Amino acid sequence: MGRLLWLLCLAVGGSRWWLRGAQGKTLRGRFSSAGGGAQLAARFQFHGDHAVLYIRINNVAAAVGKEARLHLFQAQEWLKLQDSTQDYSCGEKLSKAQLTMPMNHTEQNLTVTQIPYPETWYVFYVDKFTCEENYENSESEDIQFEMVLLNPDAEGNPLDHFSAGESGLHEFFFLLILAYFVAACIYAQSLWQTLKKGGPMHTVLKVLSTVLVFQAGSAFANYLHFSSYAKDGIGAPFMGSLAELCDIVCQIQMLYLLLSLCMGWMIGRMKKSQSRPLQWDSTPASTGIAVVVVVTQSILLIWEQFEDTNHHSYHSHHSLASGLLIGLRVCLSLSLACGLYQIIRVERSTLKREFYITFAKGCILWFLCHPGLATVSVLFRDYQREKVITIGVILCQSICMFILYRLFLSHSLYWEVSSLSSVTLPLTVASGHKSRHYF
Repeated sequence: MGRLLWLLCLAVGGSRWWLRGAQGKTLRGRFSSAGGGAQLAARFQFHGDHAVLYIRINNVAAAVGKEARLHLFQAQEWLKLQDSTQDYSCGEKLSKAQLTMPMNHTEQNLTVTQIPYPETWYVFYVDKFTCEENYENSESEDIQFEMVLLNPDAEGNPLDHFSAGESGLHEFFFLLILAYFVAACIYAQSLWQTLKKGGPMHTVLKVLSTVLVFQAGSAFANYLHFSSYAKDGIGAPFMGSLAELCDIVCQIQMLYLLLSLCMGWMIGRMKKSQSRPLQWDSTPASTGIAVVVVVTQSILLIWEQFEDTNHHSYHSHHSLASGLLIGLRVCLSLSLACGLYQIIRVERSTLKREFYITFAKGCILWFLCHPGLATVSVLFRDYQREKVITIGVILCQSICMFILYRLFLSHSLYWEVSSLSSVTLPLTVASGHKSRHYF
């Protein structure tokens, strides 16, 4: 199972690497003349009164000869034009641009002002051949360009590479890394000693710790990427892809752990076996179910990369694959909640019920935080949604990790419950070791 997980994670991570593209706000490339419509050059969420678009081109003569220019549309206005029942011609659509900048100098600035609230703008490249349906001219010279999109910083100077939807994420990941560092200084040594001793909780604590390491690794890679991005608007694409890969490994490991635990309990209850303690990964049925669900989620993740390439670790959920992932997580949370409810309902021991209820809260929080926040995010403006989902999911999953660590490290709860009945709990050891305490 471990090897399969790594192959799936590498496949997903590889697709994110080559699909990631140039998402930075310092863009370099070539403008080519082509008929049939305007070419989308960039998309950016401006805010404030002194946002700036800077462009540098290599061949002014070619640009002037083509009558090259940039047209800027507010996203909502452009979408209205596209969905309008009126049959606007190509030229009529382009004439409705909110801002236009002719490309007749090597270096030019365009200031975007009077923005009441942050919103997305589209930047299109247009020349005299754009609206010619059957234009074919292979001899037309391309125009090399470098484009920088900037928002005003705290002092009002246009020096901030972050769009409105990304502002604040750099500081958030810094605080998150600081929190991980403080927690590691306090708890790492005692946790390491516990893992070295082994014991009933060894397997689950090892998997939880692996998940935590990948969570921290994803946060650190994101911080490095955003730190570089703040300086040049490009960032470190490798670190950004590494952060996404770490997050995928974390999600798959946690999914397999929670499913194996819950399915093991449910199957053990149905069989009512008293012959030996139930191990979380030793039941073929529970392992099979976990593998099927993990593979399904991995396939959906790979599919999602092909449908939605403009994202960070968490998606806007406009694609079919993203919707199916949301549905999968909701179904998992409902099925596990029903199964655990059946166990809790017939359980007579108050202590056991408390254990199962706490575990159920952790499971439901892990699976439902992403669908719940994606649903709530529609109440916010477009530039706030990515931050709401990203920050919210990370905080909720961190709380879930805290709940599970506290549950499985608790002397007063897990040890007493496991000593009452080893059959109904996972991660217990053979009967010859039942009397041993590892703390």
